[in-house]
Amino acid sequence: MVKLHPKVLNGYVKLSTSSIVLSLVGCTNSGFVTPPIQPLGNTLNTRSSEQHPRFSYEGRYLVFASDRQGKRSIWLYDQINGRLLPLPGLNQPGTIQDQPDISSDGRYIVYVSEQEGKQDIFVYDRQTLRADNITKNILGEVRHPTISGNGRLIAFESNGSGQWDIIIYDRGLNTPLSLPGSPE
Repeated sequence: MVKLHPKVLNGYVKLSTSSIVLSLVGCTNSGFVTPPIQPLGNTLNTRSSEQHPRFSYEGRYLVFASDRQGKRSIWLYDQINGRLLPLPGLNQPGTIQDQPDISSDGRYIVYVSEQEGKQDIFVYDRQTLRADNITKNILGEVRHPTISGNGRLIAFESNGSGQWDIIIYDRGLNTPLSLPGSPE
């Protein structure tokens, strides 16, 4: 608590502190399971910027974007085993990958990338190790993709009509589904 006493000096009100009493309440971290920061980049947090975290349905996988290794990339953290998982073919050299989301069982990751010359939405399949561009024919910018739990539907924002609209993309009936409790 700070007590201020006004004094009038040459027509101006001057505030001075007569006493300052600080009260600090102890902080507790019960419930936090975040691993400590490690400078080598082999864990969840580094000294780089980590953003856009999204959990799979049961919370096993956490996908996020990070500036580690000098560029914006997508990373996948396995919370049960406490380690990063490889995403071969997802992060392309010389381009930015950002704004990820993940399906229920962690099979599909949707994200924004400019690997084909403009910002597009890609869907990465962890089983086939393949990334598909779903917005290559959309004029305008795209951003903020999200994927349905089963991996079939993807929603994102696009300004192709001159304003930001929400677009829903259906990957089709033949899309292998991502369901809670499905094997990897």
